[in-house]
Amino acid sequence: MKKDGDQAQPLAQVVSQTEHASNLVGSAASELKSVNAVLGNEVAQNSASPVVQSALEKNNVAAEKVHEASGHLSEISVALQGQVAERQRLEDELTEVALRGETDRHAALHDGLTGLPNRALFNDRLTHGIAQAERHGRMLAVMFIDLDRFKAVNDTHGHEVGDRVLRMVAARLGDITRGDDTMSRFGGDEFLCLLTEVASEDVIGAIAKKIIASIQVPCEIQFATQVTQIAVSATIGIAIFPKDGVTAAELISNADKAMYRSKGGLARFAFAE
Repeated sequence: MKKDGDQAQPLAQVVSQTEHASNLVGSAASELKSVNAVLGNEVAQNSASPVVQSALEKNNVAAEKVHEASGHLSEISVALQGQVAERQRLEDELTEVALRGETDRHAALHDGLTGLPNRALFNDRLTHGIAQAERHGRMLAVMFIDLDRFKAVNDTHGHEVGDRVLRMVAARLGDITRGDDTMSRFGGDEFLCLLTEVASEDVIGAIAKKIIASIQVPCEIQFATQVTQIAVSATIGIAIFPKDGVTAAELISNADKAMYRSKGGLARFAFAE
């Protein structure tokens, strides 16, 4: 009885063994025919007894059967090789389909420019985070991050440069994100950050300051042989579950309002009221 965990013999190994057996049987059939031919000549020349002649005839019949078996084994070997090739083709197709499906799924849930999670994925994770926070009595925070006067970057340097700046900012935001948090591109020059399992408003404020400081570092953009530094700043609005909202829509809306209230302020970030 096969024990749990035993592996079935690979089909390719069966093909190899069948081909080897076919070669052995074929070789034996050829040798048997050669011996029978020699014995037949001896019998014809020396007028062997009927018993010897009968044995030789039976030997010839056996040789034909061995030769026929060799042919069948060869056919089986060829058929098995075809099955191996077909199986490999199917496995390759399944792998390709799986990879294509994963690529399509990633594209559907991530921003095409920055690679960050898009609104749909952010909302899904925020909704899940709210459910977990409510179940375990935890806080979570939503940050609405807006790049200040980003339109001037596009107007002065062009949208291609603006896109490069957005990708650099997104990479910095991704580096700041903790393992269970989510950074998302909300649209245009706006980003959202979901902070899970935060201990206090002081911790949230410290993360906001870190984000602002990271974004303010000038982005180095190369034009041919010239490198230009483009500096952008950010304003952040923060909403906390459950005091500032209990749904994803409420938290995002209140964080957005806090961000607009903070525009032009010295702190560069504000909590929802």
